[in-house]
Amino acid sequence: MPVRKKKYEELELEDGTIVRYRRHENGGGMVAMRAAVDPSARIEENAWVDQDATVGADARLGASCWVEPGARIGAGAYLATAVRVGPGALVGERARIGSRSHIGAGARVRHGAVISPDAEIQAAVHDSRAA
Repeated sequence: MPVRKKKYEELELEDGTIVRYRRHENGGGMVAMRAAVDPSARIEENAWVDQDATVGADARLGASCWVEPGARIGAGAYLATAVRVGPGALVGERARIGSRSHIGAGARVRHGAVISPDAEIQAAVHDSRAA
C-alpha cells in the first residue's frame, strides 16, 4: 500500500507564529496558506513557498527551492534545483535561474534574464547581459 503524504504542514517561526502550508496540486510542493500560487505553476514536492509570496502562471520551482516571504516569481519563470529567493525579491517573467543560486532579499531579476548556477544575486537589478 502506498504511503499517503500529509496534505498540510505547520511550522513555528522563531517569533512563535505558526504558519500553515498546503500541498500544491501541481507537483506537491508546500505553499503557505497566505501565499498566492497560480494553479498552472509547478511546485516540486520538496519546494516551499512562504507566506505573502506569489508565483505566476506556468512558473516552475524545482526540487528544494525556497521562496521566502513577500517574494514574487513571474509568469513562466524557471527555478532549477535548490534555488533560494529571499524576502521581497522579484524574479521576472520567463527568467531562468540556475541550480543552487541565491537571489538576495529585495533583489530584482529582469524579465527573461538567465542566471548561471551557483550565482549570488544581491539587491540589484540583473539581466541576461550581466549573468
